[in-house]
Amino acid sequence: MTWRKIGFFAVPRGRYPWMYSHAQLPTPLLMDDRLVRVFFASRTKEQRPHIAYADLSFDADDDRFFVERIASEPVLAPGPTGHFDEHGVYPSCVIRSDRTFYLYYIGWNLGVEAPLFYVSIGLAIGKDGKNFTPVSPSPILSRSEFDPCFVTSPHVYVEDGRWRMTYVSGVKWTRTVEGCLQSHYHIKLAEGVHPQEWKREGRVAVDFAPGETNITRPTVIRDPEKGYRMWFSYIQSQIGKYRIGYAESEDGTVWRRKDEAAGIGIDNEHCREMIGYPAVFCLGSRLYMLFNGDRRGEEGFGVARLS
Repeated sequence: MTWRKIGFFAVPRGRYPWMYSHAQLPTPLLMDDRLVRVFFASRTKEQRPHIAYADLSFDADDDRFFVERIASEPVLAPGPTGHFDEHGVYPSCVIRSDRTFYLYYIGWNLGVEAPLFYVSIGLAIGKDGKNFTPVSPSPILSRSEFDPCFVTSPHVYVEDGRWRMTYVSGVKWTRTVEGCLQSHYHIKLAEGVHPQEWKREGRVAVDFAPGETNITRPTVIRDPEKGYRMWFSYIQSQIGKYRIGYAESEDGTVWRRKDEAAGIGIDNEHCREMIGYPAVFCLGSRLYMLFNGDRRGEEGFGVARLS
């Protein structure tokens, strides 16, 4: 399995005050057989993330895409003082069900000691795929007995009325020998019967390998031949930067890591130090991946196609 990088979306830095930098966590929504709306988090000069989008049209006969439109207003902005999304919002997953679009997003709060932070999962709904309203001023998923530090980066898919989610669970913070805080998070599973109602039992989908501290941003597809396939990001402590990992499952519950088969890595252009936050989608008969490179997508996001 090999991914071919076919292009890069450069965020129009400084076009708007809320789009000073970054196109982080690119999140696809298929509008038709050629147009993909990609949501992403763009930051203000003060580093407060807002959710924006860009419409990309893909050429079915060539490895090219074109930017058709970039949002002139944020899809979602940070929430009021004291709310779970006060310091920023990030997209994570958008699905369409029963003529309604569901945007699962991440609400971010700063901690008292850097880099400590708190994140929870919110939900906004819409009818046209570009205008969304939060269902509640509070998150639909937050810390629990299974996720003591935080929850973030959900990927949701629906099968025969069964709502399924892979999400990131913050399990602890430790201190390095230098005294700096170090986060630890991995990927867990949740089940639901409704877009807002989810049951967690602490079941782990992708756990830490030796030397790993962070596993995040799962994206799942179902392959008719290979079953369920997941791409995600991980940090190995010896490297200290994100890489993209891969896992397979027969039932979407029990996963086997096969990171050597991820098929994509760093390069000498936009991903010199890191590559992460993958989002995989199928357009026609082709499989595409959106991803971020250095500095968590400060310059934009990349697009790759599975060869």
